[in-house]
Amino acid sequence: MTQLTMRPDTKEGTAKRVLRVAGVLLASVVFLYPFVWLISASLKPSTDVFDNALIPHVVQWSNYQELWKALPLFTWIGNSVLVTLAAAVTVTVSSAVVAFGFAYFRFPGRDALFALVIGTMMLPAAVTMVPQYMVWNWLHLASSQVPLWAPNLFGSAFYIFLLRQFFLGLPRELFEAARVDGAGYWTLFWRIAAPLCRPALIVTFIFEVQASWTDLVRPLIYLRDPQLYTVPRGLKAVLDQFGDGGEMRWEIVCAASVVVTVPMIIAFFVCQRHFTQGIATTGSKG
Repeated sequence: MTQLTMRPDTKEGTAKRVLRVAGVLLASVVFLYPFVWLISASLKPSTDVFDNALIPHVVQWSNYQELWKALPLFTWIGNSVLVTLAAAVTVTVSSAVVAFGFAYFRFPGRDALFALVIGTMMLPAAVTMVPQYMVWNWLHLASSQVPLWAPNLFGSAFYIFLLRQFFLGLPRELFEAARVDGAGYWTLFWRIAAPLCRPALIVTFIFEVQASWTDLVRPLIYLRDPQLYTVPRGLKAVLDQFGDGGEMRWEIVCAASVVVTVPMIIAFFVCQRHFTQGIATTGSKG
């Protein structure tokens, strides 16, 4: 009877897998603990918020009921959804069009113009805040939600760079064959380039959704009417009312944080496959 023996390299491989799994579990605990603590604190009475117990001694669902009655959270979430979708769609389309132009067309000064576009990434956001506010104030839109998404109509330097690298990896023969068949430039982009760069477009869209949903600076500058608040601006109002300098109801602050975090968690799990596929494909193309 043949005796089976485990090779040393197999034992070493098993040990490495165990270490990797242990590392992943440890990292998961580190990253999940704050959110678990947040949920736990949102269900506690005021006197127990900062104790060390993750399981509340008394589950107080009335914190969420009080939150819904005191603040227009549904309105803020709806505003954030609309602003986020508008920002993500506009920046994805505009950046893709500009990136395709830099990748496909050949014209004098193209590389210099592209370098200038990339150079704008070096500008701190604070440098352009005042000029942008003056422009929107001149247009009588400084107190609306338009400044939160309309600048994306001109694209983003980072997304233009990302998409251009992807377009450069597409076979130029595809476009030349389509041109021979009489296809116009818009057809080249819409029928050939856009479908082929779908993973990169999804990555761009998801990145902008995350950036727009969590943006606090611009809502603080432009939004004055509470009915126009987005989620981050609304959380600032919750903190002002129930946090330091307010009623010191931290369980209400935690409940609001849980409510506005859940949509992004759901969106992550829904888009996880597309996101990872897009990152891998974009990296290989670049």
